[in-house]
Amino acid sequence: MCTNIVYEWLRTLQLSQYAESFVDNGYDDLEVCKQIGEPDLDAIGVAVPQHRRRIHEAVRRLKEADETAAGLYFTLEPVP
Repeated sequence: MCTNIVYEWLRTLQLSQYAESFVDNGYDDLEVCKQIGEPDLDAIGVAVPQHRRRIHEAVRRLKEADETAAGLYFTLEPVP
C-alpha cells in the first residue's frame, strides 16, 4: 500500500481504497489531484456516485485553499 500525501488525503475522505489506483494513474500529488474530472474518476475506477461527489467536493476545497493562500504574503524584516 502506498503511503503518501494522496493516501492521507483519501484516508481523511474515508476513501483510502482508491489510493493505489490514484497513484497508478499518476495522481501522486495533491496539485495533480486538483485537475481530476469525470473521465479521470472513470479511469481510476471510482464508480460509486457518493464517492465521486466526495472527491469532487474535496478537490473544490483544495482549490479554494489555494485561492485563499494566494492572497496572503509576508516579508521578512528585522525586528527593531
